[in-house]
Amino acid sequence: MELDWTRMPPLSALRAFEAVARLGGYSAAARALNVTHAAVAQQVRSLEENLSVALVARSGRGMALTGEGAQLATVLAEAFAAIQTAVEVARGGDDRPVRITLSPGFATQWLMPRLKLFWAAHPDIALSLHPEHRLVDLRREGMDLGIRYGNGDWPGMEARYLTSARLVVAGAPELVDTVLAGREALTPAEMRALPWVMTSSTPEEARWMESHGLDPEDPDAAWFPDEELTLAAARQGLGLIVESHALLEEDLSRSRLRVVYDSRDRLPGYFIVTPPGPQRHAARAFLAWLTKVA
Repeated sequence: MELDWTRMPPLSALRAFEAVARLGGYSAAARALNVTHAAVAQQVRSLEENLSVALVARSGRGMALTGEGAQLATVLAEAFAAIQTAVEVARGGDDRPVRITLSPGFATQWLMPRLKLFWAAHPDIALSLHPEHRLVDLRREGMDLGIRYGNGDWPGMEARYLTSARLVVAGAPELVDTVLAGREALTPAEMRALPWVMTSSTPEEARWMESHGLDPEDPDAAWFPDEELTLAAARQGLGLIVESHALLEEDLSRSRLRVVYDSRDRLPGYFIVTPPGPQRHAARAFLAWLTKVA
């Protein structure tokens, strides 16, 4: 669609409204834009008059976005983030670190053991890792890229397959070797007879167990709040663990754990996700390196 500037509200009004919506109030937006509270309020009112629609519902000292306001705020946040990225690319803005959002388990078990290879090849590029379980809006939170678990279908994002995240069952040699007796895999009945260690924050393992005839509510299982503690317990021989094969690579290579069941499915996987549009040189270099070491 051809852009018709005659139908566009002033950019200053759009900028003020986006800041109010993102920061949750006029005072916070005024501080961020370095203008007065009254100036921000006037800009928002003029935008509402221009559009002939209410964008902010005022209630006493509080405020909330209307349905139209929330929809416009989402689009503006994405548009301004895309403009900022394009401007940084144009001016060669590689002085800030490459910002990456990813899960804590992937950061610790897969990425960290490989990072020395990246810095050996690119000592001038700084990275800023943001490990957390929630799904982050890359543009809104200023991330260059994310590494996500799933099937590769995230609307509005470009996704590139990185590595398989298939779930496997593994255990310490002292726990499983006698039962394996030289075989490569245990039967479901044999796995049910052994103790388990589980992570309360990862529902994927419970769904996997249910689909394979195992009981995710096993009363004898030991539960831990995160993957790091669960892995530490599995290494000590306290029970079998259901985990992504990609996150067990180092433990398997050092024989701390043995796989006793492997589905060998390609999906789900870990994907590199980026917003559509140009990437900074530093981000492109990290992306190229990621795809080589996977």
